[in-house]
Amino acid sequence: MLLQAWYSQSRALSRPLQYKRWTKQSHAGHAQNFFSTSSIRPYRPLAALPELSLGTFQQDYFVPEKPVVFPPSQFHAIPALTKWFQSAQIKANGQPANSSDHATRLNTEYLQVHAADAFVPLELTELVDAAATEVLSFRQLHGPLNLFLEWMRIVQTTPQATRLYLAQCQLIDLPQILRDDLPTPEIVKRAGKGDVYDANVWIGHPPTYTPLHRDPNPNLFVQLAGSKTVRLLAPADGQAVFARVRRQLGKNGDRGSAAIRGEEMMQGEERTLLDEMVWGNQSPASYSEGKAFTVTLGAGDGLFIPKGWWHSIKGVGEGVTASVSTTDGCIC
Repeated sequence: MLLQAWYSQSRALSRPLQYKRWTKQSHAGHAQNFFSTSSIRPYRPLAALPELSLGTFQQDYFVPEKPVVFPPSQFHAIPALTKWFQSAQIKANGQPANSSDHATRLNTEYLQVHAADAFVPLELTELVDAAATEVLSFRQLHGPLNLFLEWMRIVQTTPQATRLYLAQCQLIDLPQILRDDLPTPEIVKRAGKGDVYDANVWIGHPPTYTPLHRDPNPNLFVQLAGSKTVRLLAPADGQAVFARVRRQLGKNGDRGSAAIRGEEMMQGEERTLLDEMVWGNQSPASYSEGKAFTVTLGAGDGLFIPKGWWHSIKGVGEGVTASVSTTDGCIC
């Protein structure tokens, strides 16, 4: 009942969105200039290294600013992997989960005990229906963690058209006992200057979505539960894609306008075009050879995203999907 009342209040406060679906058919003139089919360069898989020493990481990836996937299960010792998440017993459709599904659920009981009243950033997205991907409205807000935990309990058994995502929640805003569950990885402490610029947690139920953006600092992205697919573009290629989409919509396409998860990037025409450019079947011919990568991360996997590299992320699969990103303070 508490969650239902909050949904109603959020709808009342949200500005109504006049959403017009953006398709290549309805904007054929633009599409002819926007996509190229003559020279398609697919994303290259970014495979995990079998082993990686600190020295090799610094010399071959951190300093030259190249993305890399750490050896499998490099971060399996993070306490949050076992304290915050558990094996799922049932799927979102109400059917029992098979042992082969490897789905996980959020340990809402643990988080409720230690952080129910924590004030956290949430994203409220309303879809046409529970099975749809078309966005009716999107809103960013703050609320008690308890509301998010209640929604996560509901969605375990009943698909919802109204979706909540704990997005870019700073660790500093969580109680100390939960921060202790996510210690700064040694590779972050030792690879750069050792200072942490920021650390954020992301938790939701697939599908989740982070639009194409860039970070000004090196970023260690660690998957805590479930799976996420990441697509990366080299700085010049990502900037060209972003600027082209913005210009297509009559907006500023400079670097400063690439704010992560701005509302215009999460709904309407900009979301549709960015999604098509990054995740569609056609890749722009302007991608540099060998500078577009894709990787799917599972629990305990880690990805180094150098500063300036553009990336978009989708939560996939069954159960909860969660990750933590730690940003090094070194702007090399």
